[in-house]
Amino acid sequence: MAHTGFATIDFETTGLFPGGHDRAIELAVVHSDPDGTITGRWDTLINPGRDLGRQDIHRISAAEILRAPTFAQIAPELIERLDRRVIVAHNASFDTRFLIAELERLDYTPDVELVAMCTMQLARVFLPGAGRSLADCCAAFDISLDGAHRASVDAHATARLLAGYIDNAEDRSAWDDALEQADRARLIRYTGPSVPWFPREHAQSADRHFLERMVEVLPPFGGTDAENEYLALLDRCLLDRVISQHESDGLVTMATELGITRASCENLHLEYFWSLGAAAWSDGVLTRNERADLETVAALLHISADQVSRVLATPDQRPNAPDRLDASLPSFRLEPGDLITLTGEMRRPRAEWHELLEQRGFIPKDAVTKKVKLVVAADPDSLSGKARKARDYGITVVDEAGLARLLSV
Repeated sequence: MAHTGFATIDFETTGLFPGGHDRAIELAVVHSDPDGTITGRWDTLINPGRDLGRQDIHRISAAEILRAPTFAQIAPELIERLDRRVIVAHNASFDTRFLIAELERLDYTPDVELVAMCTMQLARVFLPGAGRSLADCCAAFDISLDGAHRASVDAHATARLLAGYIDNAEDRSAWDDALEQADRARLIRYTGPSVPWFPREHAQSADRHFLERMVEVLPPFGGTDAENEYLALLDRCLLDRVISQHESDGLVTMATELGITRASCENLHLEYFWSLGAAAWSDGVLTRNERADLETVAALLHISADQVSRVLATPDQRPNAPDRLDASLPSFRLEPGDLITLTGEMRRPRAEWHELLEQRGFIPKDAVTKKVKLVVAADPDSLSGKARKARDYGITVVDEAGLARLLSV
C-alpha cells in the first residue's frame, strides 16, 4: 500500500503559551513523499485579532497582518493538507500544541490521534552531540537556514532535515509504522468559510503608497475647510514620522469622503512640507537633525527631489513657496493634564515612561477612554484591544519614537 507521506509544519506565534492568550500568526506546511522528497510548500500569515508579541523575533508587522486571514479561514485547507499524513516539526510538542489549541477555538476536534514525529528528538538518534536547535541540526547536513524564525524557511529546512534522517536510517520500520498509522487517521473536514492563504510576500507586494490609492477624478471639493481637515489628520499621522497602514487607510478614506483628488492631495502635501521647512528655518539655521527630519517627511509624502532641494536651500537662495501656503497649518499638541495610554512591549520600560510622563505633567492611563488624548503603541498598527479602541474613538496613535518626539527626549 502506498502511503500518503509527511506534512512538516512550523508556527510563528505571539508567545509560548497556546492554552492562554498566545495565538498563531504564521504557518507553513511542507509535503514530502515517504522517502522524504519534498512535493509541495504552502505558507500564510494569520490575523490573531490581538497584538503580535515579540516582533523582534518573528519580524512580522501589524501592517502585514491586517490583510491576513484568520485561523478559521485557513483551517479548511490546512486540515486537508494534514489529512492522512505524519505531522513533522522541530520541537513537535510546541507546534502540535498550538495546532490543537487553534483548532479547539473553532470547536473542531480531529476525532483521531494526530501522528507526529519530532526532528529535534530524532537528533539524539541521528545526530548525537550535535545540539538540539534547528540551526545545529541543519548545520550537520549543510542545510541552509537563512531567514530563521520565518515559518516557510523553518518548515522547509525541517523537511530537508527529515529527508536527511530518512536517508541515513538503517531500519525503515519506524517510519513505515508512523505512515501506516497516519493513513488510518482520517481527519474530518472543517466546513467553515475558506479564503486563499496569504504568504508574507503577498503582504509586502500589496503595500502601495497611499497616494497611489487616492481617486484621480472626483467632484470639486469644498475648499479650505476640507483641506484643513485633511491636513489636521496628516499632521497627526506624521507625529511619529511613520505612516502606519491604519493611518494610510484613514487618509485615503478621508480624502475620498471630502472629495479631495490625488492631485489636490499632492498639493496639500507640498504645502505641508514647505510649512515644516519654514518652521525649521525660522531661526535662520537648519540643523542636521532638522534636515534629516525634513528628508524623512519628504519620503513619506513622496515629495520630489527638486522640491526637497528647494526647501533645504538657505532662505536667501530659496525660491518662493507654493502660492496657497498657509502658515497656520493645524498641529497636534499635548497639554499638561492630558491622559496618555501605553500598549505593547516598549524598548524602554513602561515604568520609566510613566515616571517621565508624570514629571511633564501628563497622566498615564491604563485603560483607553474617550478622554485619553494619545495612545502610544509598540507598533502603530497594533491589533491590541487598546489600540483598536483608540482607533474607534479617533484617538491619535503613535509609536515610542513619536512619544519621545512629542516630549523632546
